Amino acid sequence: MRLGWRHLVVAVAGVPVAAVLVAWSGLFDVGASSGHWRITDWFLHFAMRSSVRTHALGIDMPPVDTGAVQPAAAHYARGCAICHGGPGVPRPASVRAMLPQPPDLAPLIGTWTDAQLYWIVKHGVRFTGMPAWPSQDRDDEVWAMVAFLRKLSRLDSKTYRQLSSGNPAEDVTFRATAVLPSRPGNAAFKMALADCARCHGMEGQGRSRVMPVIAGQSESYLRASLEAYARGQRPSGIMELAIEKTGSALRAELASYFASQSRRQDSSTDNEQLVARGEKIAEQGIPSAKVPPCLECHDGRGRNRIYPLLFGQRSAYLESQLRVAWQLIMRMACQRFQRVSRALYLRMCS
Repeated sequence: MRLGWRHLVVAVAGVPVAAVLVAWSGLFDVGASSGHWRITDWFLHFAMRSSVRTHALGIDMPPVDTGAVQPAAAHYARGCAICHGGPGVPRPASVRAMLPQPPDLAPLIGTWTDAQLYWIVKHGVRFTGMPAWPSQDRDDEVWAMVAFLRKLSRLDSKTYRQLSSGNPAEDVTFRATAVLPSRPGNAAFKMALADCARCHGMEGQGRSRVMPVIAGQSESYLRASLEAYARGQRPSGIMELAIEKTGSALRAELASYFASQSRRQDSSTDNEQLVARGEKIAEQGIPSAKVPPCLECHDGRGRNRIYPLLFGQRSAYLESQLRVAWQLIMRMACQRFQRVSRALYLRMCS
């Protein structure tokens, strides 16, 4: 019997029909308890690594401030360790029963390049429990996580706990109880405050050079910021995860607490010429470049309280936020240009 091209076409066309029939029959076992065949497991990992390798081409790691590792560690402890574990933090039995099983990352980090880690952290991995980064507009946070992952295999349990939370959980609970013992919903407040303290410290002074000093900020500004994070109007994957279980009343309570904390002036000194130039810009702006004075909005005297105070903030934090703001502005401008260009193109073709 000769097989012609018609037989080949029929065979090829029949493959998807057969696949649908097998799926419809329910004979294919989708239970996680049965595991994968070895060849299936090999193929899935081969496809995943090949995809990441290709999509990471041309990505270069920018300089990452060493202070950014601390909030990344806090985020890892809050959102990643539940699946991947950490130094002194074993993965729970329920996670080990997942298919595919989330790996212990420490021995695997060295098998990926920085660009590949960035791509995985930012975009996640389909058909696994690995989610994308909560905010796709914050590459600085993603790169900070990459920098933390590079340190993960060298951390002991004590250093990891100190980096990710600072204060032991019982100390945070005790101090939170002492702060507002009579407030309703105090247990929820203690838990939320403990999450805030991972990065901001119990007194709102910030635990690293890239974290803001939120102590003594106006309650209006802090509450508006928390509401913006909760609604996704202010991008930050770290903040979105930290406040995901808070309601409006609890966010108001947190804003009130941090606004009541004493604000300490940073006594560190920098390059005097740079400080003098910054002072001039803050007070007078740069008229030739149409840059307004910073203190028109951010001074403490008679300003709109929805704007944050800048005095006492660390220079590394201010620099990072200005860079992030510029990147977001440029991204929004590019997106708007693309929409306008597309609209013009459609109008010309209609």
